Amino acid sequence: MERRDYGNTGMSVSALGFGAAEIGFIGADAKAIERLLGSALDAGLNLIDTGECYGDSEALIGEAVGHRRSEYFLFTKCGHGKVAGYDRPDWEPALLEETIDRSLRRLRTDCLDVVHLHNCSEELLRQGDVIDVLLRAREKGKIRFLGYSGDHFAALYAATCGAFQSLQTSVSIADQEAIELTLPEARKRGIGVVAKRPIANAVWTAPGKVENERHREYAERLGKLDYDFFRERPEEAIGIALRFTLSVPGVHSAIVGTAKPGRWEENAKILANGPLEIEEYEAIRTVWRERAEAGWRGLG
Repeated sequence: MERRDYGNTGMSVSALGFGAAEIGFIGADAKAIERLLGSALDAGLNLIDTGECYGDSEALIGEAVGHRRSEYFLFTKCGHGKVAGYDRPDWEPALLEETIDRSLRRLRTDCLDVVHLHNCSEELLRQGDVIDVLLRAREKGKIRFLGYSGDHFAALYAATCGAFQSLQTSVSIADQEAIELTLPEARKRGIGVVAKRPIANAVWTAPGKVENERHREYAERLGKLDYDFFRERPEEAIGIALRFTLSVPGVHSAIVGTAKPGRWEENAKILANGPLEIEEYEAIRTVWRERAEAGWRGLG
């Protein structure tokens, strides 16, 4: 699988990363996850992204592939209280320290490659306390690099403030704000970038099925964007969407979540086709510029 230099971190990451949010909420067992992640690692994937608020995700990863820790880069997130199982306010510094320690235990590792502050507001970033927690964790050897996960102006501040080496933000055919707002700044500063939701949850594959407000928003946007390939080449739509995201300048890896090994293999085959042809990439960008509404900010 293609590897890309992750900004100035020295990490060389697979273009396709594994997003582990889904596996934390489906009641999967470690053996099934070991088969799923084991096949991905065997095929060259080397980036696993999870979060303290993703149910049993961290514990499952630790049990399933903790013994293969040297084969992958491990990204997680922090910031949430009740969603992560604590009766504490979000973004409390002591909570962040506690959840980082819990992530280390769950993931069965001595050091996390990146910890992303997860959807923290620009106001809190500017205040600085949450960043200080990550700095102390790095000084203690618990994490290697500081990261921010989010969108819009908070992500822009994270990309320009000088504190972060990693950015996780929304980039897809339905979510292109970051391409002009944030990614150029990240590139200038050598920040590694992970694209989250790179295929907009493939909402067009299940019309009428809306799992949450984000899915509804993606479906409405895609209806207004009305890309030609949905009508002319519907069987290629997922491949076009994924390859578009990985063709965006400054994107180093795209994380896709699945609990089905067959889906992982399909995505790997898609990437073997390489980036989109420049004409098709520019056609998608042109549709966005002409039809996207002014209020379409990144969906964090």
